[in-house]
Amino acid sequence: MANHSLHGSSSRSVHAGVKRNKPHHAITTPITQTATYTFSDTADLVEFMQQKTWGGASGDREDYARYGNPSVYAVEERLAALEGGESALLFASGMAAITTLLLATLPTGTHIVMTDDCYRRTRQFCETFLKRLGIETSVVPVGDYDELEAAIIPKKTRFIISESPTNPYLRLMDFERLGAIGRTHKIRTVIDSTFGTPINQQPLAHGIDYVLHSATKYLGGHHDLLAGVLISTRDRITALRQAQGVMGAVLAPQIAYLLERGLRTLALRVDKQNENGLAVARYLEDHPKIEQVWYPGLASHPDHALALKQMSGYGGVISFTVRGDASCLIDGLRIPYIAPSLGGIESLIEQPAIMSYYEKEPEERLALGIPDNLIRFAIGIEDAQDLIDDLEQALEKL
Repeated sequence: MANHSLHGSSSRSVHAGVKRNKPHHAITTPITQTATYTFSDTADLVEFMQQKTWGGASGDREDYARYGNPSVYAVEERLAALEGGESALLFASGMAAITTLLLATLPTGTHIVMTDDCYRRTRQFCETFLKRLGIETSVVPVGDYDELEAAIIPKKTRFIISESPTNPYLRLMDFERLGAIGRTHKIRTVIDSTFGTPINQQPLAHGIDYVLHSATKYLGGHHDLLAGVLISTRDRITALRQAQGVMGAVLAPQIAYLLERGLRTLALRVDKQNENGLAVARYLEDHPKIEQVWYPGLASHPDHALALKQMSGYGGVISFTVRGDASCLIDGLRIPYIAPSLGGIESLIEQPAIMSYYEKEPEERLALGIPDNLIRFAIGIEDAQDLIDDLEQALEKL
């Protein structure tokens, strides 16, 4: 049986949710490379059909791979255990996870409340695609719980959605307060915990209903896969598994294998990225050519007190504004790659005004809170002093 009693983050990263005895005595979960499953005779098929239950993630039997795969089930068990949830469901990407949840759950005429610092593609999906289906979205300032509660429409609002930490300013949601609002109004709460990781925070333990991750980021950890996951109660995930079987945004077994390999070092990597992130953030905050730094581990961050309360580490993403040309600083760095994404072993850096908002005019970007001198630095597992030295030589040239 899978071991759910481990307490240390490294032990859970390696062993949580994993069956001790695997096929062929392998130490890793084998890749079950099949599109369909066979039956020995008609009686075998009839017995399967009689016993079949949607969402049974036992890994024992399926009939078609869109409905389940043992390699994928094994990783779902590990992720559920890491987050302290009853069940997990893997998807082809983080966006597939959130879109499947909303499309499978929301009927026409319903309503969503979300915070303004959510991932922009999630906002775009809610404000554009769901609107076509007669589903409305209200966007409220992150951290303003009075406005959030005021935006709720009785009998229509079905979800409150936020990231924590958010992108790019690393703002935090108070999980206990958000969960209480949801329970009071009988609304489901969703936290995108991609930046937080299961190592640094546990939203479900504070009363949140669904936790979402882009497993592409910290969970995979090597910039070599796309995946997403939702973790919640068994009943909720069972219902979503049925929808996924119809909508088809499933994860391939080869990707599940890569994701499981990444999860084994999750705690080690995140601990190093926490250490690096805090060291680099402190360096940047003290530098005269840096205008402002956003990092939850700094006392200057607006949600630092909340970070101390509900996070055990602050992650590897730092956002900051520079006194000078952000592009020149980025181009002067030697270690980080210019690329989107985050959470992998290599450091990545980007100028959001170009990487994510290039199509918008400067005035529009400013209205969205994206000035041209904003930089997002996703720290990897390099040595912190090397990263600091690299920043120093680049900043000297501004």
